[in-house]
Amino acid sequence: MKKISYSQLSLYNECPYHWKLRYVDKIRTTESNIYLIFGSAMHTTLQIYLDKMYGESIKSANELNLEKILQEELINEFKTAKENDKKDPCTKNEINEFFDDGLGIIEWFKKRRSSYFKKQNWELLGCEIPLDVELKNGIRFIGYMDVVLRHIPTNRIKIIDIKTSSWGWNKYQKANKNKTSQLLLYKQFLSKQENYELDNIDIEYFIVKRKLYPNADFPQKKIQTFAPAHGKVSLNRVTNSLHNFLNNGFDENSEFKVNQIATPSKSSCKWCEFNQTEYCDKGIK
Repeated sequence: MKKISYSQLSLYNECPYHWKLRYVDKIRTTESNIYLIFGSAMHTTLQIYLDKMYGESIKSANELNLEKILQEELINEFKTAKENDKKDPCTKNEINEFFDDGLGIIEWFKKRRSSYFKKQNWELLGCEIPLDVELKNGIRFIGYMDVVLRHIPTNRIKIIDIKTSSWGWNKYQKANKNKTSQLLLYKQFLSKQENYELDNIDIEYFIVKRKLYPNADFPQKKIQTFAPAHGKVSLNRVTNSLHNFLNNGFDENSEFKVNQIATPSKSSCKWCEFNQTEYCDKGIK
């Protein structure tokens, strides 16, 4: 049984050869870093707050020492990354800087929580809810939804994906279908897995920003929300993308197709760990 995730689909869409090197040849040169550590720690911190808020009360959630929770999660993520990579994943100064940024996010969130999460008429179905859907013989899609809520009066479901960002998402990032299609798949698979009406599921990216632009002429927020188009046309597009991946990445026996072609571009090659190395000389410098 092969398991695929949205990360695999996203990477294949960027460059099939990159996907082949990482998932077929299992060559991995990337290591953990402060951005991954902070992202995981902030995810857990916010999820702990939401669990307490919906499970008990807003008062008990506000009494949580989120600053200490974030600090402990950063330490735990650091230790795990160090054990995996056999070296420090970041410097002490980086940890301190990102922790300070996290404190700013927490302060903003607690003061304005009601603008983003209301308790009246809402229930938390869960955090890190798993998706496990069979796609074709021998291949399953595995994913985890950060936050899933239900609006009780209308029975509408909302899937929320928490993203950490340095400066937030600009118009180009919002327009990047490869970046925003994750929740389109999650919406379809949640509908199939739990038998929810597809049209009754909403999606939202919850983007927490570490930095604000200095001396800006416009009001800025530490938290940005974005709901990409998720109607029939958008859903069909991501479904076709998934089918293309399954048909071209795997054969009829669900085995990997190893003859994958590199599709170099400025955007895909910029962050590729194999670019201009012994593994790939087709990339863009």
